[in-house]
Formats: sequence, structure tokens, C-alpha cells
Amino acid sequence: MTKKFKKNVFALITLSILVLALTACGNDNSSDDKGKTSSIDAIKERGKVRIAVFSDKPPFGYIDENGKNQGYDILLAKRIAKDLLGDESKVEFILTEAQNRVDVLKSDKVDITLANFTVTPERSEQVDFANPYMKVAIGVASPKKAAISDVQQLDGKKLLINKGTTAETYFAKNYVDIEQVKYDQNTETFEALKDGRGAALAHDNTLLYAWVKENPDYVVDIKSIGDLDYIAPAVKKSNKELLDWLNEELETLGKEQFFHKAFDEVLRPVYGENVKADDVVVEGKSK
Repeated sequence: MTKKFKKNVFALITLSILVLALTACGNDNSSDDKGKTSSIDAIKERGKVRIAVFSDKPPFGYIDENGKNQGYDILLAKRIAKDLLGDESKVEFILTEAQNRVDVLKSDKVDITLANFTVTPERSEQVDFANPYMKVAIGVASPKKAAISDVQQLDGKKLLINKGTTAETYFAKNYVDIEQVKYDQNTETFEALKDGRGAALAHDNTLLYAWVKENPDYVVDIKSIGDLDYIAPAVKKSNKELLDWLNEELETLGKEQFFHKAFDEVLRPVYGENVKADDVVVEGKSK
């Protein structure tokens, strides 16, 4: 056997092994793809869609005196369950705090996060947001007898903040000299304001409008600070199937004026005539 012949045989054997290896890899990948269950099929097999909501943020998500979930986000969650699974009761509400809204998605504890979730560039790096259904800005509530109408009045004073909110991020970035006193739960933060542990409280203006109506000794004299933001459902990063379904659902709901009707049912009785539906509602279209 000549050296040239041996070299050609060796090259042929090497090439054959390489082809077999690549074929095996391709088959493995194909098997993996076939074995994957779609995110929507997984929800249907489970029989419930898991949605993160608040328990202490009326009128958006809260537990009523009978232990039932209520609020604007709850109406949306039930409609999602009805259109996805055929029954509005097939939703499992997973209660969350503001700072955990991303984590419950990343850890697969929920399929969708509502919980009055404001879209930000930082959050968009970690989760995928669907079309918005509300617009919101940061507001500042304070006692009527010592009303804060300008941010400069907070110099040397304490500002009450909820952890994980856009208000926390905004003030940390733009007003580093204002001392923030932070709490995990909304109820804690509002109780701190009533107890005088801070001069003012910064949060979503849509929430503050509702709270001061129930607490007339307080006012929202800074109604909007920073940029106008949007609130939207979120899914785990790269869950394109569920994201696409949500966007189609939101567009369908928008054609029905679902969110204006939800405003009339849940928010108008709280806001009164001071806040109009078009001030806060987005009918499910991409902004």
C-alpha cells in the first residue's frame, strides 16, 4: 500500500467520522425541538394561567374583605383566562411585591406579570413586555397642611418610596440628595406617610389619585414628574409564543373598548370626575 493511498484512506475515514458526528448532532437537536412543549400548550395542560398581581394596591390589585382578588388588573387577568382557557376562573393569582415582578417570571413561578408593571428600558432587558393598557407618570402625595408642590421643597426631608418602583429609580438617578425611606409593601409606605415618617410619598400618580380621594387630608400637588410611562403585561424573556398571543388579545380587547369599560367599572367610582378615562387608558395597541 503506497503512502499516497494510505493518506487518502485516512482522509476518507476522518471525513466519514465528521459527517456522522454532525448528523448525530442534528438529530439530537431535532429530537430536542420535538420534545419541547409550547408555553401555551403547557398552560392548557396545567388548566390554569398563573398571573402575578398585587394584593395591596387598590384599585388595581387587592384582596377584598371576603378574601377575593379585586381590581383593574384582576378584570384583565380573568379575561385572559377566559379567552385562553375558556373560563375566567381558570386563573391562579400569584401575589407579588413590586421588587419581585421580574423575578417571578425569570423563576417560572408565573406565566404573566400584570401588577401595574411600568415598562422601562432596564426591565425590558430582563422580560418581554406586551402592548400597553395604561399610561402613568410619577406623582408625589403629601399632607394638605404641609403640601409639597415642588421637588425642591424635599431638600433636607424624607421621601417615602416603595422598593422596585419607577419612583425609586427616578429619584435615585435625578435627586440623589433627597433621602429615600423605602418599604416593601404599599400599605407600609402609606402608613408611614400617615405616621409622619416622611414629608411626602412618591408613587404612580394613578394610584395616588385614588388614595388621596379616600384620604382627604392629603393631596397630590406634584401630579407628574419625569416622563410619561406605560403599563403593560410582561412574560419571560424570549417567550415569543405567549407574547404574540397577548398582543393579539390586547388588540382584540382594544376593539371592544374593554379598558374603557373596565375604567368605568373599577376606576371611575374611585377617581370621580377628576380623572378621565383617556387620561390613563390605552386600548391595547403598541405605543
